[in-house]
Amino acid sequence: MYKVFFKRLLDLILSAIGFILLFPVFALIWIVLLFVNKGKPFFLQPRPGKNEKIFNILKFKTMTDKKDENGNLLPDELRVTRFGTFLRKSSLDEIPQLLSIVKGDMSLVGPRPLRVRYLPYYTKEEQIRHTVRPGVTGLAQISGRSNLDWDTRLRKDMEYVQNLSFWLDIKIIFKTALKVIARKDVALDAESGIPDFDTYRKNMLSE
Repeated sequence: MYKVFFKRLLDLILSAIGFILLFPVFALIWIVLLFVNKGKPFFLQPRPGKNEKIFNILKFKTMTDKKDENGNLLPDELRVTRFGTFLRKSSLDEIPQLLSIVKGDMSLVGPRPLRVRYLPYYTKEEQIRHTVRPGVTGLAQISGRSNLDWDTRLRKDMEYVQNLSFWLDIKIIFKTALKVIARKDVALDAESGIPDFDTYRKNMLSE
């Protein structure tokens, strides 16, 4: 009953309240990024959602679009702005995702939506992560996200879906809040320090 009805209701209530309370912060960041990122305050990227339906993830833009002499984007570490670093460390770049929750593309809690190009590389068992709405935070994110390898991270996603409940969601929301306050392991969507998932799986297959 919770998974079918009350989870969505909880998402709507909490995300609406959260966005109303954070709207002054949202508006201030939006204005700053209009100048910092030359009129482009938001980052949009296609991601697979529930049942692998593609939607555009919405975040505050933390990197510029600077390119090299050949027209290729510079490495991420050379494009992240000082203000963008602050947004990432404080998780304030995630605020726009509250609108994605209201729209129905995302949930407060669930497996993080990864890149579309990763879809062919999940095992049949791992594909269970796409039977629920992706989340702003999830079990992997409170379990040492930046220290987890891909296999462990995906096992955490599977564990979440298999044990989904109201109390598990509340636990994850509470622990996420503590991590945000402590500014510990809060780069929810970052993949720095580990290879891309498709590259990781290709290397495994070639061994």
